[in-house]
Amino acid sequence: MDIQNLSIVVPARCPNRCKFCVSRLHEDIEYANRIEKDLKNRHQYRTEYANRLAFARDNGCNTVIYTGEGEPLLNPRFLGDAAAWNRGLEHPFRWIELQTSGVTINDEKLAWLKTDIGIATICLSLSSLFSNEQNAYYNGTPADLVVDIDALCTAVKGHGFNLRLSLNMTDFYNKSEPEGIFERLHELKADQVTFRILYSVKEPNTKTEKEINKWIAEHSACEPVIEKIRKYILSRGRKLERLPFGAIRYSVYGISTVLDDDCMSTEAKEALKYLILRPDCRLYTKWDDPGSMLF
Repeated sequence: MDIQNLSIVVPARCPNRCKFCVSRLHEDIEYANRIEKDLKNRHQYRTEYANRLAFARDNGCNTVIYTGEGEPLLNPRFLGDAAAWNRGLEHPFRWIELQTSGVTINDEKLAWLKTDIGIATICLSLSSLFSNEQNAYYNGTPADLVVDIDALCTAVKGHGFNLRLSLNMTDFYNKSEPEGIFERLHELKADQVTFRILYSVKEPNTKTEKEINKWIAEHSACEPVIEKIRKYILSRGRKLERLPFGAIRYSVYGISTVLDDDCMSTEAKEALKYLILRPDCRLYTKWDDPGSMLF
């Protein structure tokens, strides 16, 4: 089994209200939180959870990404528990990443993530690379939690993390040139970048699905801009390797670069882009389908 990474769903609320939020597209799907809610059987579920971690590891998966429908940093206890269970494996994961919008991060949390949780890479999701205010607007971030992009990237690098910027391709980038984007990435000292095409439902049914689809149709980066970025990567980048889920990774002026047009892993492929470990202690292969439960 060829698996690129294991996505660990951290149960946590989200202070943001992203206008393109994929999690809101499947709010009607419920998964039991056995780890935190069934304390009477916690030992049993802790064992099951560790078995799923070991299963992913045994099947060639090397990378763990802490992520979720909310902001993972808002549930530090769960992060601590998952890190401890990983350390208890015969062959623990060592390549460990955190996906975050950046809200609430400070020097104290960064030090804790480094030493206690074992995070090596901070993957910061941004909807505008150049403007704190525009990024907060697209992400629906409360005024008291607006992320200072420059200061946060400086802090992340200062603590010795790898820095990946995951760029949600909003219409903000319709006004940007690829050269300017990569200049900004160098300014922020990013090690890696993922250009993430916004995901919409093919056949929206609920009111939420229709609202999000409408917003994405009106505010996602236009196809000519995506194509310009694609051509820039091809012409200026050095091809490195093909990732298990099909995308090719390039080095563009020393920055690891991927253009991701299947962020929800909707296409059927022989290789798995990721496995998803939920707090119900089960592994899934799709974010939006409980029928994708594997083990």
